[in-house]
Amino acid sequence: MKKIFVVGLGPGELNQATGRALEALENSDIIVGYTVYIDLIKEHFQHKKLLSTAMKKEAERCMLAVKEAQEGQVVSMICSGDAGVYGMAGLMFEVAEAEGLLDELDIEIIPGITAACSGAAVLGAPLMHDFAVISLSDLLTPWELIEKRLEAAAFADFSICIYNPSSIKRHDYLQKACDILLKHRSPDNVAGFVQNIGREGEQGIVMDLQTLRNTKVDMFTTVFIGTSQTKNINGKMITPRGYHLSGGSNE
Repeated sequence: MKKIFVVGLGPGELNQATGRALEALENSDIIVGYTVYIDLIKEHFQHKKLLSTAMKKEAERCMLAVKEAQEGQVVSMICSGDAGVYGMAGLMFEVAEAEGLLDELDIEIIPGITAACSGAAVLGAPLMHDFAVISLSDLLTPWELIEKRLEAAAFADFSICIYNPSSIKRHDYLQKACDILLKHRSPDNVAGFVQNIGREGEQGIVMDLQTLRNTKVDMFTTVFIGTSQTKNINGKMITPRGYHLSGGSNE
């Protein structure tokens, strides 16, 4: 059976990848990935054959991995965060199915730490209760559908983690999202964001939803909006799980 690993590298530097991810890379003959992610690991895997493609070439990247696996190579397809959360896992299966190769390929998904988890750790504990993760990128999802998801999550009082909150072409999308959330949340609802998670320049800031609306962020930022019950405790976002705080002695 021909082998392809789809590996989530985690939030940033290689030291935040899991042991299982590193083992898969070490057991591979070839590592394939987006150019930026190959650059992150190439110093540690110079003894491997490294292949990369540019942004928006995801399907071609999967085809490249399938081709190498068909030739008998053990291949790792890498992506940031978790391979199954806005990553390459689903597309790899779709490409293999389209090529009629699912029965010939052993595709193993290696999980990683997604930005929702790693960013939440920087801010404190904003995702201690039910939460939703929503991307504001409309490259693959119509903005009208993104609006519906924001509206539903805000109405249901989920904690919300927002991926891809802004870019040069989408500079006002976070503002639009906050306007939707403010229909169901108070302006002082606790919110925050983390820049450069797991990399040099990592910074987390806690604020309120109204302030977040008027804040400029970039594509290297992950945004968090707490529930109506989320608190700012000493500069950290804390969403109560609902545990009873007895206080005093246990006697």
